Amino acid sequence: MHEINWLPFWLTIKLASITTFLLLLIGILLSYYLAYNRHKINTIIEALLSLPLVLPPTVLGFYLLILFNKQGLIGTLWYKIFNKQLVFHFEGLVVASVIYSLPMMVHPLTAGFRSVPKNLIEASFTLGKSRLETLIRVILPNMKASILTGIVLSFAHTVGEFGVAVMVGGNIEGETRVVSIAIYSAVESMDYKTAHIYALILFFMSFLTLLALYFLNKKWKPYDKA
Repeated sequence: MHEINWLPFWLTIKLASITTFLLLLIGILLSYYLAYNRHKINTIIEALLSLPLVLPPTVLGFYLLILFNKQGLIGTLWYKIFNKQLVFHFEGLVVASVIYSLPMMVHPLTAGFRSVPKNLIEASFTLGKSRLETLIRVILPNMKASILTGIVLSFAHTVGEFGVAVMVGGNIEGETRVVSIAIYSAVESMDYKTAHIYALILFFMSFLTLLALYFLNKKWKPYDKA
């Protein structure tokens, strides 16, 4: 029986979990602003946030590599604070993944914020609740499906990333070699059996994740009674 190295899977799940958690925090704040503030600059912000959806991952990864290295704008600051390079380390993968998967969280959450009936929000304000209380007790509970969609899409998108991961993280065992890179390495070394096993496990992981999303969305969304 072929022995499976589970380390890339553990690293992938760790990366996707941390990235999704950070994206949820960032996404709620950013989406709240985009949904409830009407400014011309919002169009530019939304376009910038959507760039990872249309840019080839290697292009995004290349520019992140430039920014994250020791001579780059972000990399220099990181090195001064932590005395450690951002590129070719797990932390660099996390930062890159947050940028890469940002639209996967922001788009569903923005749509969710806009779908909450305004009369519920106005009623909360009328009762003297603050914006924070209204957000936590009224708005977020009424957009559970959108939050779940953002979480699942962000997680799945991060799990499947390759171009950004290989450009920023490289292929370091136990540090940056996630499953997608492990598959590429196996194919490159003509180890098709290992590549097939890794790809099949990743395929079923992604399928089950999306299946759970659709199941829970149907459960939470009320059926039309027409």
